[in-house]
Amino acid sequence: MMTAEQKQFVEFIQAVGRGQRSGRCLTQAEASTAMGLLLNDKVSAEQKGAFLMLLRVREETADEIAGFTEACRYTLPSALSSINVDLDIGAYAGKRRQLPWFLLAVACLVENGVTVGMHGTQEPESKRLYIEAVIKAILGKETNKVMAMTLEDIPSRLQSKGFVYANLSILHPQLYSLIQLREQFGLRSCANTLARLLNPFAAKFSLQGVHHRHVDEKHMDVAQRLMDKNTLCFRGEGGEPELDPSKDTQLLFCRDGERQNVAFVAKQQWEIKPKALEPAELKMGWKGETLHSYGENTVLASLSALLMLLDNSEYSQASKQAKHMWDTRNTKLFLGCEV
Repeated sequence: MMTAEQKQFVEFIQAVGRGQRSGRCLTQAEASTAMGLLLNDKVSAEQKGAFLMLLRVREETADEIAGFTEACRYTLPSALSSINVDLDIGAYAGKRRQLPWFLLAVACLVENGVTVGMHGTQEPESKRLYIEAVIKAILGKETNKVMAMTLEDIPSRLQSKGFVYANLSILHPQLYSLIQLREQFGLRSCANTLARLLNPFAAKFSLQGVHHRHVDEKHMDVAQRLMDKNTLCFRGEGGEPELDPSKDTQLLFCRDGERQNVAFVAKQQWEIKPKALEPAELKMGWKGETLHSYGENTVLASLSALLMLLDNSEYSQASKQAKHMWDTRNTKLFLGCEV
């Protein structure tokens, strides 16, 4: 026999699943309620799968994503509410064409006093290179100084190094479990979008990278609905928050509901995909031992975009500042750890 919550959820499934003539989109409030029921295990496994896959086929509206995001933020562990972070970065796509050079841009910011909370996870059966594996490869035994294994680890990492990486599994176990359902569905769900929008530390600034066309616009629509303070979203290399210097890119900003689009013009020609992604190249690039033009241009472009977000500055000014930060970096310390 179904519970009252499961009967309520049937109405949401019917709304999104009845088709073009009889179906309809959920309001932001309805979406928040529906996702709240789902995250709190008030629905059956069959209802969960049906709801997520119906939305996957139809695609979620900005109102629905905004409501889902509200529910995800509301169900975050209370321990995160007392953590102060300047910049939130979600890294969920993983890389398969190029290395995640944006991590070096982030390290420059951290060295210059910006506290960064980064989060991500790995998808089942994926052959991509994820940021967690890259941090481990660069820092080795020093990894535990910046990577949190529990919620209790986060404040000490931030206080000591100004940076913390936390897997979504400890920040929001329910949302993490939805992402892992890809192994059973064979398809992604809206959970991947929600993780990028989560901003688990309630940071003043948030950076989001997406892959598909028009998804960046939807992220801005959601940011407006949620009145997020300072958000930057763009179609990054491989879907990560990394500015590809070989592609013209629209940088989409949303500040307290007000939107602004800034055009980034490609700085170099298209780069050939390397035969293998070796994180050691990132470490050598940071140390100044060897670095090809694509890597350096990616770092400088990504860092410039971040500075535009943080300082509300023009690209020309941010670009000069980024070059100075990069040229004067401490090549012996990476994210505050010896390399």
